[in-house]
Formats: sequence, C-alpha cells, structure tokens
Amino acid sequence: MADPSIRHAAVKEDTPLLVPVLAALPVFTCMVILGLPALGHGYAPMFRTLFFVACAVWTVPLVLLQRALWRQGRAWWAMTLILLAASYAMAVANSLLGQWLSIALGLETGYHWDDLLRGLDGCWLALVAFCAMHAVTVYYLSLQRTRLRLAQALADARDAELRALRLQVNPHFLFNTLNAVSALVAAGANRDANRMLARVSDFLRATLAHDGRHEHTLAEELALTEAYLDIEKARLGERLQLAMHAGPDLLDAAVPYLMLQPLVENAVRHGIAPMAGVSSAAGRIDIRVARVDDRLRVDVRNDGTQPTQAGGGIGLANVANRLRHLYGDAQRVDAGWRDDGRFHVSLTLPLRVNTEVAA
Repeated sequence: MADPSIRHAAVKEDTPLLVPVLAALPVFTCMVILGLPALGHGYAPMFRTLFFVACAVWTVPLVLLQRALWRQGRAWWAMTLILLAASYAMAVANSLLGQWLSIALGLETGYHWDDLLRGLDGCWLALVAFCAMHAVTVYYLSLQRTRLRLAQALADARDAELRALRLQVNPHFLFNTLNAVSALVAAGANRDANRMLARVSDFLRATLAHDGRHEHTLAEELALTEAYLDIEKARLGERLQLAMHAGPDLLDAAVPYLMLQPLVENAVRHGIAPMAGVSSAAGRIDIRVARVDDRLRVDVRNDGTQPTQAGGGIGLANVANRLRHLYGDAQRVDAGWRDDGRFHVSLTLPLRVNTEVAA
C-alpha cells in the first residue's frame, strides 16, 4: 500500500503512535456517520457498535503488519495482496462476531456458515481505507522529514562553503602584504616596513577576534576597511587617497564580513600601486554606500590604467561567490572599466538591519 522506499525514513525511525490514530480518525468518523440512521431501530445500534469496536481493534495488528512489511522491503504489489487478504480475514471474523451476537440476543438459533461471506463490504472497505490512510500519513511524514534533512544538509554545505570562501581572504591578503613588506625591507625603508608590520598585526588581531558570523554591520566593515588602508598607506604614503561615504542611517545595515577589503585590495594592487610605480600622481579610491529603494548599493571606484590583458586576483570572484551564497538572486555584482578611465565595482544586496548583527 506504500512504496518500500519509505521504510528507511518512516519505519526505521520512531514513527509517533499518533500517526495511525490520525489515519483512523477520518475512517471511523465516516463509520459513525453512516451508523447514525440505525439509532432507534431495535438491535441495529448494538450490531453497529460491535462492528465499530471490532474494526478499531483490528487496526492494531494491521499497523504492526504494515510496518513489518515496510521493514522487510516488500514490493508494493506484494504488500497490497497481503494487506487485502489480512483485512478480508478480519472482515470475515467480524461477520462471525455478528452471528454470535445474534445468537446471544436470541435472534438466531445457530451459525449460518453459508452467510458468513455476505455483507463484508462495509467492514472490509473500512479496514482497507485505514491501511491506505496509514500509508499516506506515514509517507507524508517521511517526506517532510526528508525535506527537513535535505534543507539542513544544504544549509550546512552552504555554511561550510561560505566559511571556506571567507578563510580564503586572509591568506591572500597576508601573502600580498608580506610581499610588500619584503619590498620595503629590500629598498631600505625599514621604518616603513616596521610601521606596516604593526598595522598588519592590528588588522589580523581584529579579523581573528571575529565571532564567525557571515555578516556584521556596515560600520564594522568600514572600520576594517580603514584599518586595511592604513596598512597600504604605510607603503604608498600620500600616493593613496581615499574618499568614503555612507549615510548614518545605513551603518547598522547587515553586510558580508570582509566584503570591501578584497575589493579595496584589488584596487590598490592592480590600480593604485602600478600608477605609483611610474608616476608621482596620487591614486584615488572612492567608496560609496547608498540606499536604492529596498536595496543596499555599494560602489567602489579606483584610478588605474586599464591592462592590455584580462586578469586579476581572487578578490572580486571571492566576493561575488559569497554574495551569491548568502543572497541568491537578490544580489548583483557588476565590475569593469568605465568611460572615465576608472575601474568600478558595484554591489547590490538586500537592505536589512539585523538587530543581532547591529548589537
């Protein structure tokens, strides 16, 4: 009466005893309603009550039999035949009980074996309907459990991938920073190298103190970005300029952790630093955060020279992947060189203030 595949999810687990009760309710409710016209017609209510109680008792072995067949992994057609035969035998037993009651009431003088198989449709169909309702109820419960487990597995996988992507940021940043410190030492700029190492230590202490959330407030994100830019200023000095703007009503908005740092690092490494190597002109990074309807829009623009070959680091791809995992289709990432000769990254994500994040 049910596909054998459900035995793993519904029978092997502890299915609540309430399930067969819920399955029996509609069947026996119909039996009660159909028996109402018999009230006041002699002994008819007694017979109706006997059949009702007998059918209710038969549901116990039917439940045990049905679950045993599920555990054994029987084919659906085999279970159907077995349950039909078992419920038919129970209906015959009910007919025998009815004849016994007739003899006890003095309505009959003996058993009529030739009438034993007559009038079985009511009890038999009720038991068959119970088996079907029990199977449907257990199948629905197992389906819900499977969906919950799948949702939990997907959430765990998504969380693991997000953590892996987030952990990818710090080693990439540290590798690039140590290269910069090595260059300063090789150039004899020991004072700048020491100052840069001190600021790297402060930045890493701030990131390692993070509690593992995938999001935090915009105010925290901007503070981390400023700490990172202090590191780069130790190397580039006045050749790096920054303009940052965000409305005060947006500072508690939830944003991905270390969302801006990889973008700013790309801007410095691939835009500002190459300019500083060939010119004394300052390079500028503009960060603007604004509300657009019910969305939060983050724009990062930087000066630079458009490369002749496409390429870049992992920063932009990392941020795009994390936004996709966190917000699905509710986010958008656009990046490229604009007509004004500047590289522009635009992020769009849902605007929401998470009270736990804000706290």
